[in-house]
Amino acid sequence: MNYKMVGRIIGLVLAIEIIFLIPPMILCFCDGDTGAGLAFVYTIGIGGLAAGALTLLCRSAKKGFYAREGLICVGLSWIAMSLLGCLPFCISGSIPKFVDALFEIASGFSTTGASILPEVESLPRGILFWRSFSHWLGGMGVLVFLLAVVPISGRNDGFTMHLLRAESPGPNVGKLVPRMRRTATILYLLYIALTVLDFVFLRIGGMSTFESICTAVGTAGTGGFGVKNDSMASYSPYLQNVCTVFMLLFGVNFSCYYLLLLKRVKDVLRDEELRIYILGILGCVTALAINVRGYYGSLRETLRHCFFTVASLITTSGFATTDFDLWPTFSKTILVALMLMGACAGSTGGGMKISRVLLLCKSAARNIRSVIHPTRVQTVRVNGQRVSETVLSNTNAYLSIYVIILIVSTLVVSLDGFSFTTNLTAVISCVNNIGPGLEAVGPTCNFSGFSALSKLVLIFDMLAGRLEIFPILILFTTSAWKRQ
Repeated sequence: MNYKMVGRIIGLVLAIEIIFLIPPMILCFCDGDTGAGLAFVYTIGIGGLAAGALTLLCRSAKKGFYAREGLICVGLSWIAMSLLGCLPFCISGSIPKFVDALFEIASGFSTTGASILPEVESLPRGILFWRSFSHWLGGMGVLVFLLAVVPISGRNDGFTMHLLRAESPGPNVGKLVPRMRRTATILYLLYIALTVLDFVFLRIGGMSTFESICTAVGTAGTGGFGVKNDSMASYSPYLQNVCTVFMLLFGVNFSCYYLLLLKRVKDVLRDEELRIYILGILGCVTALAINVRGYYGSLRETLRHCFFTVASLITTSGFATTDFDLWPTFSKTILVALMLMGACAGSTGGGMKISRVLLLCKSAARNIRSVIHPTRVQTVRVNGQRVSETVLSNTNAYLSIYVIILIVSTLVVSLDGFSFTTNLTAVISCVNNIGPGLEAVGPTCNFSGFSALSKLVLIFDMLAGRLEIFPILILFTTSAWKRQ
């Protein structure tokens, strides 16, 4: 284990987080919220001391960075980010309890959007901005940003691919271009461009600059923290439709946008995951619209709410325009299925990812064919390319651990005495980084009723879900910490 290299990268991550703490601090002082502004000042000071100490202690870091270091580095970085990022909430008094503040910021960085706050409109704008901006930082990943802008080490040290694989969502991470640093740069440029475009369309619709920024960064990260107590319900149909479109756009694999820039339209159209994503959305919206037509005054209103809700849940954004917990059981079952499946790999969306579900289905079909034709060599192909046995094995391992986490977490959370539906959907919501669940954690409720133990379990679920389980789980493996 290359401890010094891991410490050096964590120090850089904290330094980047400090830079992004400056805008909300300035906003607080501009608004006259001195208490909230000082909370950011103290947080920046604490973060600066931690980053400086790590940089000083690890200044002589040597080469030798492998998959194990990459996983541990990502897991520890996200925990360190959350511990530092929650301090403005605590110090300012916006969220006095540390566990509650940690839950809120972990929900932000992991783009979950689950909140313990009963109302948000009375909070200082700087706190609201930091709360929403945490989605944007976590959506693409701070370490991806680090790879894009900071030369951590010399050429060909191998750490770039290991970090990108550990932090990027999906069953497999490939290169858009030969150099991994350039890949990270392209990803972030696309991310920024779509965020700015979203902001522009929101401003055109009459949303204020502050609300447009918070909504755009929350949509980009597919997070769901709003600046209003009713999320998106009180905004105009135009603004809701803009949010719907951009939620769906951020749920697409970013490599598709890169291929479009290269004018390789046919390659995009042949993408199996994208086709399932689009057809699944249209099919679910149709089924929901038929089922909930009587709940709304017109077909147009019905379709608007159905499209928004499907976009919000399949991309795990968590915004809401209506209380879908009041919908019929058939509709809620579809929504839970969307929560579990999630968006495309390589997007900012959460969930299991469509590509992983596709691999599991094709692997199951291969096993059935192998029973019928035991001597025939069976392969699994996606987009015409053969999928390696390593990827299939990792996908099966992911599913096994995913189910275990769901069962154990639901069991622990059930100690608080809520209904089974509340407990299960709360865990599903956190593991899949969605935000709202059903019943006591529905779109009009929050997670404040859970005990400190349950919140810690749900924090683990949120971080594990965002990092695809393994970077967090490996931290509890003793063999990972041994020196080679």
